[in-house]
Amino acid sequence: MKTNILILRTNIKTKKRVKIIKHIFNNHPSIINWSIDTEDIDNVLRIEATENIDEKDVITILKLTGFYSENLNS
Repeated sequence: MKTNILILRTNIKTKKRVKIIKHIFNNHPSIINWSIDTEDIDNVLRIEATENIDEKDVITILKLTGFYSENLNS
């Protein structure tokens, strides 16, 4: 199975905010593993996922949850 690594800049700055999305990401069938570095200035979200989900999907999921994210290279 081929996997993709998605890396996004977010506004998820605290462990409390990470908990808000934890349930969504942990139960998403296409997300294998994920982490957010709240110590990084860009609050980097790193997702290892199947080919069934892409960056736009993750941005939409976070937007619906009230968070902002974008491609780290933007």
